[in-house]
Amino acid sequence: MAIYKIFPKKDASIYSESPSINTGLDPIIEMSTYIKNTNPQSSRALIQFDNDEISSVINTLISGSTFNTYLKVFAANVTGLNLTNVIECYPISGSWGMGTGKFGDSPIVTNGVSWDWQDTSGSINWPTASFGDYATGSYSGSSNAGGGVWYTGSSLGLNILQTQSFNYTDKEVDLNLDVSNTILTWYSGGLPNEGFILKQQSSDEFISNTGFETVLRYFGADTNTIYPPTLEFRWDDFTFNTGSSINTVLTTPSSFISIYNNQGNYYSGSIERFRLAAIEKYPQKTYQTSSYYTNNFYLPESNSYYAVKDAHTNEFVIPFDTSYTKISADSESSYFDLYMSGLQPERYYTVLIKTTLKGTTRIFDEGLNFKVING
Repeated sequence: MAIYKIFPKKDASIYSESPSINTGLDPIIEMSTYIKNTNPQSSRALIQFDNDEISSVINTLISGSTFNTYLKVFAANVTGLNLTNVIECYPISGSWGMGTGKFGDSPIVTNGVSWDWQDTSGSINWPTASFGDYATGSYSGSSNAGGGVWYTGSSLGLNILQTQSFNYTDKEVDLNLDVSNTILTWYSGGLPNEGFILKQQSSDEFISNTGFETVLRYFGADTNTIYPPTLEFRWDDFTFNTGSSINTVLTTPSSFISIYNNQGNYYSGSIERFRLAAIEKYPQKTYQTSSYYTNNFYLPESNSYYAVKDAHTNEFVIPFDTSYTKISADSESSYFDLYMSGLQPERYYTVLIKTTLKGTTRIFDEGLNFKVING
C-alpha cells in the first residue's frame, strides 16, 4: 500500500474587513466569521498545489492504479464552535497571485490576492456578476461582494464540493477532505487547476450575533511547524508473492521485528523500501547447522500494517490504515515502501509495525527509527 504527500505551491487568506490586504506569507490560513466594529465579517482561505506535480504522481507513481486524494489541513487555533459548523471546499475559478503580505503588516501589503482582487490591488477584480460557466461567488450589491469565485460542479454533473462538519464537542478539528473528484477533473483537463477555496457554509458567514462567532485558524504553507497542508495520494500497491522462498509465516506473538536495511538517514525525495526481519523470541529447538536467529519469517499476509510517527511530538504522520499501509512480501522478506518527500526534513521518525499472531494483536516499535535530511 502507498501514501504519497505533496505540499502547497501557494496559499493565502482573504478578509472582508480589509478587502485589499494580502496575506500570502502568513503562517496561518483562516476561515473565520466574526463581528468587527459592529459589522459582520468573514475570512476565506485559498490554497493551490502544483499541477505538474499532481500529474507526475498520477503518471509515474500511481500509474493506472485506482487512488483517492485527500486535502489535509491541520488546526492551529479553533474556538467558538457551535452546534454545527460546516467547512466547504470548492475548486477555484480564476487565477490568483499569492503575494508577500501578512495580516499584521503596517502599512498593509497589497501585491497579491485579497477579498476584492485576484492579484495586485487595482488589477483584476474577483467577479461579482456574470460568473463563468459552472461557477459562482458573492454577487454585486451584497454587503459581502467579492471573496473569490468557485466552481460548484452542479452543471458539470460532478461531485466536486467537499464538506466537513464540526461541533462544540469535537476534539479532532483537523480537515481531512476527499478531493479525489476535483483532482481527477484537473488531471483530465475538465477544469483548470487554480486551487481550492475553503470557507464556512454561506448560512454561517457574516453572522450578526456575537454568540455565533467562530475562529477557524489552520497552519498554512509558510508555517515553521511540522503541520503544513498536504495533498495526500493513497493507492493500493500491495503484493504478497514469496516465490521460491523457504521462509515461513510468523505465528508466535513473542517475537522481534526490525528493519534490517535501515540506513538511519534518508534524503528528502527518496523512495525507500524498508525490509523487515521477523524472528521468534523463543524459537523451538531443532537440529540445524545455523543459528536459530538467522531464520527470517514473513509477517501474515492479512492484518499486517505499518505506521510512522514523529519521534518528537509522538503524533502519527502516517497512521495505520487497513487499506493503504498493508505490508507486502516478496521472495526476500516482508517489506513496505516509504516516500520521504511527504515527511518534514531534519526530523526523526519512528516506524510502528502492527500484526496479529495467533489471535493476539501486537505493535512493535523498538529501534525502528530514522531521520529525513535535506538533499
